[in-house]
Amino acid sequence: MTEFVAPLRSMRFVLHEVFEANRHWSAMPALKERVDTETANAILEEGAQLVTREMAPLNLSGDRQGALFQDGQVTTPSGFKEAFATLAQGGWIGLGGNPDLGGVGMPKMLCILFEEMMYSANNAFALYPGLTSGACLAIDTHASAELKRTYLPNMYAGHWSGSMCLTESHCGTDLGLIRTRAQDRLDGTWTVTGNKIFITAGEHDLAGNIVHLVLAKTAGAPEGVRGLSLFLVPKFWVNQDGSLGDANGVSCASIEDKMGIKASATCTMNFDGARGYLIGQLHQGLAAMFTMMNYERLSIGLQGVGSSQRSYQNAVAYARSRLQGRAADSTGTKDAAPIIVHPDVRRMLMNIKATTEAGRAFSTYVALQLDQARYAEDAAVRQRASGLATLLTPVAKAFCTDLGLENCIQGQQVLGGHGYIRESGQEQLVRDVRIAQIYEGTNGIQALDLMGRKIVANGGALFELFAEEVEAFANDHDNGSKGPFGERLADVLTQLRELTLWVIKQSAADPRETGAASCDYLNAFGYVAYAYMWARMAKTASAALARDESDHLFYKEKVSTAQYYFKRVLPRFEYHVQATRAGAAPLFELDAEQF
Repeated sequence: MTEFVAPLRSMRFVLHEVFEANRHWSAMPALKERVDTETANAILEEGAQLVTREMAPLNLSGDRQGALFQDGQVTTPSGFKEAFATLAQGGWIGLGGNPDLGGVGMPKMLCILFEEMMYSANNAFALYPGLTSGACLAIDTHASAELKRTYLPNMYAGHWSGSMCLTESHCGTDLGLIRTRAQDRLDGTWTVTGNKIFITAGEHDLAGNIVHLVLAKTAGAPEGVRGLSLFLVPKFWVNQDGSLGDANGVSCASIEDKMGIKASATCTMNFDGARGYLIGQLHQGLAAMFTMMNYERLSIGLQGVGSSQRSYQNAVAYARSRLQGRAADSTGTKDAAPIIVHPDVRRMLMNIKATTEAGRAFSTYVALQLDQARYAEDAAVRQRASGLATLLTPVAKAFCTDLGLENCIQGQQVLGGHGYIRESGQEQLVRDVRIAQIYEGTNGIQALDLMGRKIVANGGALFELFAEEVEAFANDHDNGSKGPFGERLADVLTQLRELTLWVIKQSAADPRETGAASCDYLNAFGYVAYAYMWARMAKTASAALARDESDHLFYKEKVSTAQYYFKRVLPRFEYHVQATRAGAAPLFELDAEQF
């Protein structure tokens, strides 16, 4: 595998030029004293050095060695413990954390770019700090002040880590079927008993304690998800003075032998009368858990983007050096040419490039909404941003990871036979990114969430928040958006708006139409969202070229890639529109017995 190089120039372009991050940060009192352009660039530079030096070299060896389970203990691959300690000592686990409790307090727009780098460098390793950061967010948002003071400083510092315990052997998505039980001890603590499966980082040797956030039901709770509560259950009990006490009835029964991310421990966890604390309100556990789940869903979308970026770098390096065949326009030469001259290789490289860079921009855009929802002074701005984040999170998780797998496979295809053997590292990317479409809610569930809860349930109101912004941009004559990209963007947006209204109407007559439309609709939405990102990037780059900026080759590359996206990738949108309009009927022609 080629050495990973963080795409810092493209990251700075998206952050500072396209989305003008510093302008937003300056308008948010909680951020303007913490971060500016110079600070953000320094963090990106240092983060790039860290992941290149500490994480990337462990990617292949970690895959080959894997996590080891023995006698209830998990040992991570060689070098992981030291790399995690280096990450923690630098404050990176708490990069976006509460600064009053040991976090760094950086905006999400900046944090997601560092997360992307980690996934590019080492998918399996990135999950350990990622789960901890998500758990910290849920604790900071919903736990009592005392629990925050006790747990967050240690978790930000990497002394303790975090996990999210939802799934059970009989229930994955349908969390209302959870059987884990919690009993009130009447002393401010609860006893938690049950079994959880597929728990990422549920057990490992990277930190001295593991803080599990566990969904469970209490006696007399309402049926289904309305009866769920969230509990903080540490592996080792934490004494009142903050020291670690006895083992707390939490054990790992086994870890999974998986297709990929082999260095990440995926655990079966037993809670045998373990003591814990209620987080948030009784029977409001799912709402509290969604704080972490939505963080993780955007993070997993970044796994798709980061894996795509690594695939692109591998494929480009190979295509430049591999001599095979002759260029179609060559005459009189028998010399083999680098395969990058061949149209089909260029097609694959451009597909990866165009969708990866759009994914980076889209993730940054979603992160901007999260920052505004949290930090903006104006209540109306916060409300609008929160609505957009709610709408776009399932798209970011599903669309970015669907394209992540596609891009890793296309990179593998560029490498040919060398992409199929382990030494190249490309086949590992394919195996590692495959899980991203499955965990944190399968992509089909993300699509159903988008279509059912975010579109149909509110009559398209959240969709209009996004559509009105895109429409205003596409039709902005004064600021140069109304060009070829703007016209095409306006066209696909009109089609998407009509499709949205069509699905809402069809669903009112037949509830099956919501689920039948969901996956194709999400893809149609995703291609329009990426078109919006490329139209914005092309506008920014064109303005820089008009100013005769020195980095003209970089800006020309952006405009050319935008042209490729609109001409060669965006036509996929029409397919998904037609598939959505086919409706539910073709899916139900066969009886169950006929399958």
